[in-house]
Amino acid sequence: MDKLETERAAAATYERIADRYAAALETKPHNAYYDRPAVISLWPNVAGLDVLDTGCGPGVYAEELVNRGARVTAGDISARMCELASVRLAGRATVTPLDLAANLPAAEAAFDMINAPLCLDYVRDWRHVFSEFFRVLRPGGIVIMSAAHPDFDAEYFKTDAYFDVESVEATWSGFGEPFRMNCYRRSLADFINPPLEAGFRLDRLLEPLPTEQFRQADPRRHERLMRRPSFLMMRLQRP
Repeated sequence: MDKLETERAAAATYERIADRYAAALETKPHNAYYDRPAVISLWPNVAGLDVLDTGCGPGVYAEELVNRGARVTAGDISARMCELASVRLAGRATVTPLDLAANLPAAEAAFDMINAPLCLDYVRDWRHVFSEFFRVLRPGGIVIMSAAHPDFDAEYFKTDAYFDVESVEATWSGFGEPFRMNCYRRSLADFINPPLEAGFRLDRLLEPLPTEQFRQADPRRHERLMRRPSFLMMRLQRP
């Protein structure tokens, strides 16, 4: 698939599975007991901050941000995900369509923080994404993001083109009936360099460990994650 085909296919899949995804998200181990605790551990005190929650899905992160006192704008490329987030947030946050491959619908220096969990794997051009993140953040603002770990992806997809940004497909089975999800895999250099080139400072790199709740829910995958991470997180700061 080319760039537009991959990104359109991923968006269409999320639109199709939105309700199943929302129903499973609270307890699906990789989301609830692996990604979410690690991402939240990188948050500062968000009370009083203007936060953009990108790839918001059904609004789980946005709700947590609101509960902690943030003023939240949440966005997703899937219209159904935005509907689900709007219901969940019940007017406590702004929910808007958001395509990370395009220019962000926000003014310069509009936000103090961007939360971007597990949404950048569906965008090829990270240089554009982080340039936009830099533009809409205030000086001193931060980005907290998570994505597939480049080392994990290289093995999972059995790539022989590690240094390329590759369009790939994975079979997901954790949301009911298995389906194919389109995304990109990239090298570690292509993970770290785009935000640095945009002007960000790398504040922290996190290879998370699964929680005890993960072990109770899925001992086999917990043991695997204790030996090798699937996700990689960054906290970045705009000088």
